[in-house]
Amino acid sequence: MGSSFPAPLRLTLALLWQLGLSAAIQWLGLMVNGSRVAWNETQHCKILDGLVPDQLQLCRRNLELMHSIVHAAKETKGVCQKTFSDMRWNCSSIEYAPSFTPDLMKGTRESAFVYALAAAAVSHSIARACASGELPICSCGSVPSEVPGPGFRWGGCGDNLRYGLQMGSAFADGPMKSSKAGGQATRLMNLHNNAVGRQVLIDSLETKCKCHGVSGSCSVKTCWKGLQGLSEIAADLKSKYLAATKVTHRHMGTRKQLVPKELDIRPVREAELVYLVSSPDYCTKNPKLGSLGTQDRQCNKTSVGSDSCNLMCCGRGYNAYTESVVERCQCKYYWCCYVTCKKCQRTVERYVCK
Repeated sequence: MGSSFPAPLRLTLALLWQLGLSAAIQWLGLMVNGSRVAWNETQHCKILDGLVPDQLQLCRRNLELMHSIVHAAKETKGVCQKTFSDMRWNCSSIEYAPSFTPDLMKGTRESAFVYALAAAAVSHSIARACASGELPICSCGSVPSEVPGPGFRWGGCGDNLRYGLQMGSAFADGPMKSSKAGGQATRLMNLHNNAVGRQVLIDSLETKCKCHGVSGSCSVKTCWKGLQGLSEIAADLKSKYLAATKVTHRHMGTRKQLVPKELDIRPVREAELVYLVSSPDYCTKNPKLGSLGTQDRQCNKTSVGSDSCNLMCCGRGYNAYTESVVERCQCKYYWCCYVTCKKCQRTVERYVCK
C-alpha cells in the first residue's frame, strides 16, 4: 500500500490485510497498469498480486483475453462512478483497487453493486470483443433459433454472449474458491451478486437491425442480437442496489444458505442483490467504515433527488460560488457537410457542501 493513501486509511487497509481478508474484485486493479503490457507472455500474468491461482491459470492459457478483461476493469470504474455521481457514495473508493476500503470489503450494499457490475462487465467485454474480431479464439454469436419476423432476416455479427459468459464467469468467480475471499457467507453473497450481474447482462440482449434498400428505403432489414451498453446494465443494477436485501447465513433444511434477515421465511430471490452488513450514511468522513464524507461535493440546489443540496450535504448547508464557462453557441450547418459555431462565455453558479 503506497503513500498515496491518507494515514488513517493506510492503517485500516493494513489491518484488513493482516486479517487475511482480500476482496474478490482485486482484479479491478488491472485498470491501473494492465494497459502497459502487451499480454503476449505468460509472465505478464504476474503484473497484479491480487489474481488468485484460478485467474492466473486462465490468464496463462488465454493471454488474448486479458485485453478484454483490462477493458472491463476500466469500464467498471468509469460506469460505476458515472452511475453514482448523484449519490453520497459515489464509487470513488474503487480508485484504490486492488486495495479496497471497508465499503467494498465488508459485504455492504455498495460492494454488492460493484461485484455485480464487474461480473457483468467482464462477460460483456469478452462477448463484444468476439463480435468485433479482436479475439481470434471466438467469433460472432450463433444465429438466433427464433424465426425472423416479416421484413427482416438474421445476419450481421451478434455479440457472442455464450462465450462471454463462459470465460467471464470463470474469471470473475475464481476468487470465491479461495479461503481469503472471506467466510462461507461472504463467498455465497459474492457468487450470488455476480450471478445477478450476469443475468442483467443476459436480459440486456436485444435485436438490433440495419436497413437496406434503394434510396435509403428500408425494404429489407438485417438483424442480429446485441448487448446493451454497460451504462444501461448499470442503471438496472442501481435499481436493484436501491432495493437490495440484507441477508443472514443460517440453516434452511439440511444446509446453510443466505436468507433475508427480516423475512427469513423465504430463500433469497435470484434477481435481487444481497448484502450482509449495513452501510453508514456516508455523510461524514470515517476511514474505518470506508466513508469519505460529502464535504466539498457539488450539489444541485434545485433538485429534489439524491443530488439535492439538502440530501447530499446531510443538512450541513452549502457554499455558493460563481464560475465562467465557455461553450459553443450560435451553431450553423452548411450544406454539405460541416458546422460552424461561435464561442460564448457565461457565468454559472455552483454549490458545494459544507
